[in-house]
Amino acid sequence: MHSILGLIIVLLAASVLVSALFRTWRLPSMLGFLLIGIVLGPHTLNWLPDSQETRNLGEFGIVFLMFSIGLEFSLPRLKAIRKTVFGFGSAQVFGFILFVAIVAVGLGFSWPVGLALGGALAMSSTAIVSKMLAERLALQSTHGRQMIAVLLFQDLAVIPLLILIPTLVAGADQPWLNLLAATAKAVFVLIILLVIGQKLMRPWFSWVASHKSPELFTLNVLLITLSLAYFTDKGGLSLALGAFLAGMLISETEFRYQVEDDIKPFRDMLLGLFFITIGMLLNPEEVAHHWLSVGLVLIALIVSKTAVVWGIGRAFGNTSPVAMRTALGLAQAGEFGFVLLSLASNIGLITGAPLQIVLAVMVISMMLAPVIIQYSDAITLRLCGTEWVGRAQELHDIAVKSMSSDGHLIICGYGRSGQSLARLLESENIGYIALDADPARVKAASAAGETVVFGDASRREVLMAAGLNRARGMVISFADHAAAMKILGLAQEIRPDLPVIVRTLDETDLDSLKQAGAMAVVPEVLEGSLMLASHALLLLGVPLSRVLKKLRTVREQRYGLLRGFFRGASDADAQLNETAQPRLLSVLITEQAAAVGQTIEHMALAELGVEVLVVRRRNIRGLDPQPEMRILSGDVLVLRGTPETLAAAEIRLLQG
Repeated sequence: MHSILGLIIVLLAASVLVSALFRTWRLPSMLGFLLIGIVLGPHTLNWLPDSQETRNLGEFGIVFLMFSIGLEFSLPRLKAIRKTVFGFGSAQVFGFILFVAIVAVGLGFSWPVGLALGGALAMSSTAIVSKMLAERLALQSTHGRQMIAVLLFQDLAVIPLLILIPTLVAGADQPWLNLLAATAKAVFVLIILLVIGQKLMRPWFSWVASHKSPELFTLNVLLITLSLAYFTDKGGLSLALGAFLAGMLISETEFRYQVEDDIKPFRDMLLGLFFITIGMLLNPEEVAHHWLSVGLVLIALIVSKTAVVWGIGRAFGNTSPVAMRTALGLAQAGEFGFVLLSLASNIGLITGAPLQIVLAVMVISMMLAPVIIQYSDAITLRLCGTEWVGRAQELHDIAVKSMSSDGHLIICGYGRSGQSLARLLESENIGYIALDADPARVKAASAAGETVVFGDASRREVLMAAGLNRARGMVISFADHAAAMKILGLAQEIRPDLPVIVRTLDETDLDSLKQAGAMAVVPEVLEGSLMLASHALLLLGVPLSRVLKKLRTVREQRYGLLRGFFRGASDADAQLNETAQPRLLSVLITEQAAAVGQTIEHMALAELGVEVLVVRRRNIRGLDPQPEMRILSGDVLVLRGTPETLAAAEIRLLQG
């Protein structure tokens, strides 16, 4: 089983199965790789040998992780949020390192051990936090932006910590001299790489790209990454530092996104192997033997980290609820903590029971992180009394904006699509209220006099305050499937007859959105391709009337609700009788309605000139319902006809 081929087969099989399982549970695959290392490692089944070769492969995972961080390193972005990054972020990292070091020294450990433990535990999980913020539509919230800024500083802080930790052991009698020497070497290497490398990187990549060979381009990326890592390693620094610098140099060129795409398979594969090697360090028997210590340290980590970050947030002028949400989001350990802990273990700084306890605490805290973030609102409401005031003020602002509106449209999201829709509604004198979770955008739009308020559209109370019960329709203008499904669920529960239109990037989630209650789903890809096709046809000499007819035909086939809407739109006579144009109407069939138990054919709506387009029944959507379909209480019928015929059809369905 210890043969190379057998080892590879075991790793691949376990990785595929565990990664699939953890994705099903919506947990980071990283936790799955840690589990593989724990179960198959030398302390459990012993299928994976704890050899130097395995650890060396794991180090390559760190190399490509740091390379990816370097690629994402953007000086303009860093400059834009520099106060939060270097103010709040540095205070969190250095403050918690100092706190842990003091506690460690008080417990009898040396101060180098305390600094190493503080550096490892100060890190938080970028993967988990960013994923949870995106799912909760909180990336642009105040606490979301502060969390991202702190995570960015943590990424940057790893570099000096990777230099610092080895100097703590290199010569215990003169640590400050060693640190000074390491810093001088780092500065020298940085100057050489940044000055010379910056001038060589763009022309070198341009020359490689000119050969138009994907294989050559990928090989060049690997060459640059590993060469700079080797250079810094030979200079007495770390492999990770060279990889970070390689990514940072490439990020300033126009080849950044192509490089990121090419390197991703190598990064994910080797990073998975790194986390497997971390899991191999954990001894379940020793953790079980020290279970009480693990539990106490786990509680101490989450509580102390929350308290420290909350206190720093308050010192930086945040309200108590914002500071608490930020603290709860950063209360767990992170990926780079494993990098630093692995380094401290390899140089013999942290070993034995303390290593096992801290490693177990870090793994468990990351498993608890999604739960803590998920319930952060409830925890904040319980711990911060002023949160009730803030939440009430938010709902009050929304209610004031929507109070005078009746028959309006609710726009969820006020980005480019939402703003374009609002302009068209204003041109038709149709009322609307827009909800957006980006306070900066809301502030700017409100100052311009637009009807937009701050609020999370996926919350029931926000939709109610926006006048959901009085609205004529709702549009979800951002392409976020998880958030759209949540909003659709609330709309179906509160107003099952409310027509909802959803924007998506493509047709991947078309069926699930329709089944969740969306009346129409508009994919950007389709509309973009139609515009490309129309411009291309016009360029090739096809008459405008024929192009418009083609577009009309495609849209009628794709969007059932628009069938018949565009007839005559390209005719020469522009004086169309608007009252004769077809409209849509959603009719909720109540228990007392005359249509209950009758078939669509029996109601004879076609005689009135009305067509039944859609029947929604308990979140089941059917296009082109058959005449023999029986109408039940609770059904929502979407009808198409002129205003007069629709009024007559509604009376027939409800009153007979």
